[in-house]
Amino acid sequence: MPKQAFQTDNAPRPGGAYSQAIRAGDFIYVAGQVPVDPTTGKLVNGEIEEQTARVLDNVQAILATTGTTMNDVVKTTVHLSDISLFARFNAVYTGYFPDPKPARTTVGSQLPGFHVEIDVVAYVG
Repeated sequence: MPKQAFQTDNAPRPGGAYSQAIRAGDFIYVAGQVPVDPTTGKLVNGEIEEQTARVLDNVQAILATTGTTMNDVVKTTVHLSDISLFARFNAVYTGYFPDPKPARTTVGSQLPGFHVEIDVVAYVG
């Protein structure tokens, strides 16, 4: 099966040369999402909690386009602008994923003007 790209207007449009999501075999790869409101195209100002919710809402919208949900996510990679924000981020993140939670990598990263970026891998096999 060749790879297949997915696009939705319910999440921010890619700001560069990448797809919102790609299906390759039994996996969906969702590009890193940032706290941009897809309706306004503007960065969500606010604390880590608001930005985390916006990012995960964007992820959910993209997954819906692929026919998957947060239940299908097996791996996430999280970039935080300041690792000291982890507990506050995690309090929001936890509510978006059912048990068993996906495997996760969380790292501190230099992010340009926002607190969090998340990419996910979902299994559809």
